[in-house]
Order: sequence, then structure tokens, then C-alpha cells
Amino acid sequence: MSMRMALPLLLVAAGATIVAAQADADEIRVAVASNFAETMSEISGRFEAATGHKVTLISGSTGKHYAQISNGAPFDVFFAADARRPELLERAGLAEPASRFTYAVGKLVLWSPHADYVDAKAKVLERGDFRHLAIANPKLAPYGRAAQEVLRARGLWRALNSRIVRGENVGQAFQFVRSGNAELGFVAYSQLKRPDQAFQGSMWEVPQILYTPIEQQAVSLKSSNVARAFMSFVRSDEALVIIRDYGYSTP
Repeated sequence: MSMRMALPLLLVAAGATIVAAQADADEIRVAVASNFAETMSEISGRFEAATGHKVTLISGSTGKHYAQISNGAPFDVFFAADARRPELLERAGLAEPASRFTYAVGKLVLWSPHADYVDAKAKVLERGDFRHLAIANPKLAPYGRAAQEVLRARGLWRALNSRIVRGENVGQAFQFVRSGNAELGFVAYSQLKRPDQAFQGSMWEVPQILYTPIEQQAVSLKSSNVARAFMSFVRSDEALVIIRDYGYSTP
């Protein structure tokens, strides 16, 4: 075969390879708890680079995502901030059988952006020398429910109720504190522990005995090769290192 004939054939073959690769690429819609959004952004970026698939992240409160999924929202996988909602979806037949797993265990902290504001035993809560305390909505967000448990354990839930500002999710609670609308708040440790940023402010790492463990589970909502590949990637050593770097424990 002459070079004149071979070149067009090579170009056609190359073009076919590109088209095939594009055809193999697909999109996955991921509903993710707000506390895990930044961690998931890094994980999904690695997945996109490795596979060519596109990952669209929709972050929000676990309770709101659960309601949306129950009403037919077109998500492919769900990364909750608790174990209860994924289990309920599984029981209702809205999740792929045997796809549910624990991907992280969250940690609750009391945080203020001001140095020395939150002491080692969080006595600032008893002193009450603040106007507003931010938490996530206990009815929607597992981190909010954990914060409520802590305040009740210390006998402060009723006493501080009028000063509590509730975010729809722990991301909003974090923003309330960071913006100065609340002097302190119960947030996720992962929101403060960044691999590339130094910690600022003061915090109290809440003893685990004071709240129900925040076991965060994921579940597949649709049967697809891309969803299975993504869930497998999240459980890979590469992803687990990222998850731990952001302050979570892993199973």
C-alpha cells in the first residue's frame, strides 16, 4: 500500500478511536452531603482524569437529598452524611441491591475563627459570652443532629436555643461562622482540615461519647457501568488517602 493511500486510512482510524473514546465517556450525577463536597470534588477530579467520564456534583443536606431522591430526582449515586437514609432507600427499592457501604466516619468540632475563643473543654458554651451559635438543622443534617446531642448531653440545649442559628446543612453552618454572623458553631472537622491550608482559629474536638457516630454511607441509585466504576474508585487506596487527608476516619 502506498503512503498516499495509507495516510487517509490512518487518519480515519485515529478519528474512529477518538469517536469511540467519546462514546465510551459518560456522565454521572452525584448527590453528596455538603460536609463531603470539597473532598468529593478532589476525588471526582481524579476519577475524571483517569476515565474520561464527567462527574456532576450536587451538594446539599442529606435530608433534602433523601427527599429529592424519594421523589424521583435523577441522581446516579448518593453520598449521605449518615447511614440511615441510604438504608431507607435500599429498603424502599430505590437503590441498587448490595451497593451500600460506609465511605467515611465524620468528626464534630466546635469552632471559632478567633484564636483562643474556644477553650479545650468548650467552657465557652456554659459562659455564654456570645450572641449566636451556628449548627446545621438537626432535622435535615446528621452533623446538626450530633450538635443537638452534644448540647443536650451538657444540659444546654434549652438554655442556648434562642441563640442558635440553623443552617440547612453543615456547609451553611460553617458559612455563618466564617462570615461573622455567628461567633462559633458546630461544624465538620473536615471543613477545617485542608491538606493545603493551615488551621485558623480555635476549636474543641467533641468527644465521641457525646454524640452518635457519624457513619457516612453511599449507595448506587442506578445500575450503570459508570456508577459502578465510580463507587469502586471511591473505595480505592488513592481515594481513601484523600478522604483521610480531609480529616475523616475510614472503615
